[in-house]
Amino acid sequence: MEIASMNNDEKPSNFFTNGLLWFKSLYEKLFAKAVGIAKQFKKVGKDDPRRVIHSFKVGLSLTLVSLFYYFQPLYNGFGVSTMWAIMTVVVVFEFSVGATLGKGLNRGMATLLAGVLGVGAHYLASATGKVVEPILLGLFVFLQAFASTFIRFFPQVKARYDYGMLIFILTFCLVSISGFRVDEIVDMAHKRFSTILIGASICVIVSIFVCPVWAGEDLHKLVALNMDKLGKFLEGFGDEIFKSSEDVIESKVAKTSLIEYKSVLNSKNTEETLANFARWEPGHGQFKYRHPWKQYLKIGGLIRQCACRIDALNGYINSEIKAPEEIKEVIKETSMKMSIECGKALKELSKAVRKMNLPILADEHITNAKNSAKNLNSLLKSGINNWEEINLLQVIPVAAIASILTDIVSCVEEIGQGVNELASLAHFKSTKSTKEIINTNKVAVDKIELSNNHVVITIK
Repeated sequence: MEIASMNNDEKPSNFFTNGLLWFKSLYEKLFAKAVGIAKQFKKVGKDDPRRVIHSFKVGLSLTLVSLFYYFQPLYNGFGVSTMWAIMTVVVVFEFSVGATLGKGLNRGMATLLAGVLGVGAHYLASATGKVVEPILLGLFVFLQAFASTFIRFFPQVKARYDYGMLIFILTFCLVSISGFRVDEIVDMAHKRFSTILIGASICVIVSIFVCPVWAGEDLHKLVALNMDKLGKFLEGFGDEIFKSSEDVIESKVAKTSLIEYKSVLNSKNTEETLANFARWEPGHGQFKYRHPWKQYLKIGGLIRQCACRIDALNGYINSEIKAPEEIKEVIKETSMKMSIECGKALKELSKAVRKMNLPILADEHITNAKNSAKNLNSLLKSGINNWEEINLLQVIPVAAIASILTDIVSCVEEIGQGVNELASLAHFKSTKSTKEIINTNKVAVDKIELSNNHVVITIK
């Protein structure tokens, strides 16, 4: 009897103990989850503090637009159509000024044009009588939806006006179809356009005047940063590829600085998006009206071509097939100079773009790299003896590295030409050091004399 009573007492106690343990583990899980979310919030805000400011701007815009609904005098003027202003803020406000301005103009112009055509279609259909009116309205809706959807496939329209085409289709259908049941269609279209215009205007004003984020400036910095990443790789590549067996362990630490270039390979979509938004932006700071944004896309394409060759070059760092030391020694000095000079040229070009200065200092490094490329070709033709005694598989990596480095020199030269074109189109300024370099390269002719059929030129 005593044993049975003890078992009955233990069951409730075990139940409560397990329940407490379950609640405790649940609390710990929830607390850990909350801490993880807080850390993620901190990380997202720390990675780009502009995200916090953007969130504040969206909240401010929605608060300002909602005043039209809260205050009775404003509400009497627009009525329920005020909700269209709130919807406009939600869908139009974007991270950058260019994106917000582009969406706002797309929405405003599409709403105006579709509203006018929708009202015209309604009156034209209503004049035919009650029987034909719905048939004619359906035909108008079909034709505009078909034509607008097909136009959206045009590359130029897809890039800049796709959102406007969607709003055009939506607004035309709403105005023309609702006019079949609503008598005051003009007043309804006027209120909707006015509220959409108010919402878009508030978005643009807040985006420009409250800590603006310019897409053009981001594109400018991205192109300069990509060049700098390639320059860092090329400056460190020579030491990495020609390292001795004793330096293998140490090179693993240094190798982390050679992988930054990989992000350049996937930068095309970002650059095109930023360039598209930048075209909508007004002149600001050093970026005047009609700034040559397309030139950045050209330079970005050249940078990616160079990055592709660098990616191929990177594959030979960990190649299992090693060339004989005698071959590596023949091309080591020249190859390292080519790589270092290309890296310095790219870093100078990056610096010039970032500060919007003339890229004069990069020309010397490009010239040195081209001269080293010529020397390397000469060495490969005449500097290696006894080819028949060398395993061909051991020679291929060295020849491939030399070939790729030569291509990289050509790519760097093309990037330099692209940056020079950008400097000319955007009117980059010349710094004091640049002027000194130009002045030191000038030759002053003092006088020219003719004596006994000879020309005598006196040079200062």
